[in-house]
Amino acid sequence: MSKIFNLQFSIFNQFTMTQLSNNKYDLEERTAKFGEGIILLCRGIKQDTITKPIISQLIRSATSIGANYMEANGASSRKEHWLRMLAGCVPDAKDKIRKLWQECQELTLIFQKIASSARNRV
Repeated sequence: MSKIFNLQFSIFNQFTMTQLSNNKYDLEERTAKFGEGIILLCRGIKQDTITKPIISQLIRSATSIGANYMEANGASSRKEHWLRMLAGCVPDAKDKIRKLWQECQELTLIFQKIASSARNRV
């Protein structure tokens, strides 16, 4: 049993290290794509009194993963994530959302720099 566990752990460890070295382990991108995929899946499900609340909860849960990761990681803002999710839901508004997304990214970088400079002064 111990040999099997060690072999599985070794294979898992090599797999994840390969992903990290190839930049395929981008959790920000993966969680966003996961949320987008759930949205697409749920669009195709017929809604009735039973499926509607489940679909709603599934979408909230699946899209929150990326927003929480981004906030904890500090790489981007939660608002950026929600704009991306919205772009997946409303394809007709993609251009408007993209402009707001860009502004959100720029504002986030500005505020991160301000916070970093303030910490360095203390």
